[in-house]
Amino acid sequence: MSDLHIRTVTAADEHAWLPLWEAYLTFYKTELADAVTQSTWQRFLDSSEPTNAALAWQDGKAVGLVHFIYHRSNWSIHNACYLQDLLVVPEQRGTGVGRKLIEYVYAVARAAGADKVHWLTHESNATAIQLYERIAERPGFIQFRKPL
Repeated sequence: MSDLHIRTVTAADEHAWLPLWEAYLTFYKTELADAVTQSTWQRFLDSSEPTNAALAWQDGKAVGLVHFIYHRSNWSIHNACYLQDLLVVPEQRGTGVGRKLIEYVYAVARAAGADKVHWLTHESNATAIQLYERIAERPGFIQFRKPL
């Protein structure tokens, strides 16, 4: 994994981020209105927002993305960090990029004073689950939701 580095996005990264974001949405068989994508991008650039994004770069090309959001918890004095989105380009899967992106979030969240990082994945995402079970706890909670 020569030359891999991960950094927070800047305004100049939109052209690199957007194809990864679109690939992520395609992976989960979903579509979002352009207004949602643009709002999401602008939130990443606004330091007053709790949502963040970073890209993994290798040889000058973005090969992965991670989005994470800080939020309050009634179970702790400190914020928690929700790792909302993670994608590694197919040709880089299995090379450690996903692990490095998650470890990046761990380090950034720890430095920001968060006391946990948590995330979800779809039950059919077996490849990702294999990684997640090696680097995090699987607490057994089941998600429920109601779109409003």
